[in-house]
Amino acid sequence: MSSPDRQEQIEILLDHFRNPTHHGQLEDATVIMPGGNPGCGDVITIYLKPNADGSVVDDVTWEGEGCTISQAAASILMEMVHDENWTMEGILEHDYTTMIEILGKEAVQMRPKCATLALGTLKAAVRKYQRDLMIAQIGAD
Repeated sequence: MSSPDRQEQIEILLDHFRNPTHHGQLEDATVIMPGGNPGCGDVITIYLKPNADGSVVDDVTWEGEGCTISQAAASILMEMVHDENWTMEGILEHDYTTMIEILGKEAVQMRPKCATLALGTLKAAVRKYQRDLMIAQIGAD
């Protein structure tokens, strides 16, 4: 994937900030995970619903408030999770580098906490789902 030039990247970020994708509450979410950056006031809530066997994301939405980068990153990330049918394990493998690929090096290096908030919160939601599932399985034995 060729990376967009700086102006294109800014336009993509602004478009996602103004017209966020997969935004809003998910009524039948399995996990609701809040996240935030207390230092700058960015907040995100991830609503996650895995498929029946818990291996792939069936649906994911988000809500939040904050700077252009944090909110656009959430929108772009959720769009990718939907469009590329991300697995639950696959989400845990993504990191800072993924956000550089998505948002561009400059945006991530300039505002790393803002740029990675959505991914960190999404990963926390997956870990909570996995933990809850393990607890339920232990309880059932």
